[in-house]
Amino acid sequence: MVTPEEVEQVPYFAALSPESRERLARAAADLALAVGEYAAHEGDGRALFALLEGHVEVVKLVDGIPRVVGERNPGELFGEVPITLGTVFPVGFRAAEPSRVMRIEPHDYHFVAAQEPGLVKAVGALAGNRMSGPGGLSGIAAEPPPPRAIVVGDRWDAPCAELRRFLDRNQITFTWLQPDADDAVEQWGGPLPPESERPVIRVVGGRTVVRPQPRRVAELLDLDTEPEAAEYDTVIVGAGPAGLAAAVHSASERLSTIVIEREAPGGQAGTSSRIENYLGFPAGVSGEELASRALQQARRLGAEILVTRAIERIDASSRHVYLDSGDVLRARAIVLACGVSWRQLPLEGFDRLAGRGVSYGAAPSEAPNTHGLDVHIIGAGNSAGQAAMFFSAHARSVTIVYRGESLEKGMARYLVDQIATRPNIGALYRSEVVAAHGNDSVEAIDVRNSDTGETTRLQTGGLFIFIGADAETGWLPREIALDENGYVLTGTDVSATGRWSLERDPYLLETSVPGIFAAGDVRFGPVKRVAAAVGEGSMATAFVRQYLRESEPAS
Repeated sequence: MVTPEEVEQVPYFAALSPESRERLARAAADLALAVGEYAAHEGDGRALFALLEGHVEVVKLVDGIPRVVGERNPGELFGEVPITLGTVFPVGFRAAEPSRVMRIEPHDYHFVAAQEPGLVKAVGALAGNRMSGPGGLSGIAAEPPPPRAIVVGDRWDAPCAELRRFLDRNQITFTWLQPDADDAVEQWGGPLPPESERPVIRVVGGRTVVRPQPRRVAELLDLDTEPEAAEYDTVIVGAGPAGLAAAVHSASERLSTIVIEREAPGGQAGTSSRIENYLGFPAGVSGEELASRALQQARRLGAEILVTRAIERIDASSRHVYLDSGDVLRARAIVLACGVSWRQLPLEGFDRLAGRGVSYGAAPSEAPNTHGLDVHIIGAGNSAGQAAMFFSAHARSVTIVYRGESLEKGMARYLVDQIATRPNIGALYRSEVVAAHGNDSVEAIDVRNSDTGETTRLQTGGLFIFIGADAETGWLPREIALDENGYVLTGTDVSATGRWSLERDPYLLETSVPGIFAAGDVRFGPVKRVAAAVGEGSMATAFVRQYLRESEPAS
């Protein structure tokens, strides 16, 4: 992990206040790069880096061939151009020798920059110098974008954690004030709300609301919660990768399209710290970034995206969709892309400490909260491995607790290899967590070894659970056929049940009700991957198009 003393050794940060250096140390990811490994690829999203040790080459792709066009030495910054202009990286940065860099996310940089005007000028001037020259830009200055909201809440308050996660997943920039912070009163502009009223959200330039519900927050921030029409060509249930892919393709086909999401866009993938095997992202992509790009694309093409709205029921015969609060939508076709929900562990202390250090899944924004702590992860699938890698750049140690004998059984080889390079990631095999303990937050867990039967109490600063997921499809109409585990049957699996009513065969992604399709993790099938969900969401639109053509009355 990065220390305030190491932050001070970077010349651009040396003049910062001790509080700002401490914040950067807590927020920055500590990345160790092997020779040839990239800190940032050309085209990656913005971030600011400081080289702590080693040597980094500046690489530009020319006719598909990487060419070295510069270098960075210890103490120097890179990423100043994207962070200043709000653009992607115009070049890549590759380690020429084993190196160590600190990565600062945009919202953390802008928070510190708002308190330190000299930093903005210095980084802006550096970006201007780097971009100057024939055809370049010069004299660039950056003003930190104002946050859209300010949240006051305690670190271990479960409603505050849910509020922050909701804002993160809806790509809402916000400032989080912890009541015990020295500058909290100053930033709030007066006495802080009492504990009984927290969390509190203040929309910048708008209203202040005490202990808000997600629907109210969405309305305050002008997120869409009400449909614009009563009838749509395609109603898509869920805004995970499958739902967003279906929305992009449906809207691009000029079908009137609406997506209904009960929480926030991204689905389970939106909480993934890194997706390494998604086509077109050689350096990997976070689930949050992938969801953000897909959401922007769907909206740009004309799809409506409603958040914080739940579907109470679907009428299979009329394809009427009944929303909470009484709205009814008429759909010519429906795509079920409602995904799955994290499987819960009914163990001592888990429910009481949920949101107070015990989490199902993990949003990337949670990583800085583990700075200098010992954290534990339950599970050994790819999601658990990605989370372990991400947390290891912030936490003092990360321990994977797994009932099996090795990580190789459930985790991709590349993740196993990456984990082996991180000295602060360990594993407890043939073990399981049986209880969690703590008062205001999780403080310890009990881990039982299945070989010896011995139970050991371990101190922990956070417990993150990745043990798989279940389909929540009990709300679907009985006309839609499910397998014994609740997953939606489609295509030939529907035909095998004998519940198909038309002379033609069901389309590959069509359910037992003609005109209702399923895509992604909610669909019965062996592959549960982001790429598969995106592919199925895209295919679903083709089948919707074909179904609608077939349903049009003959002229």
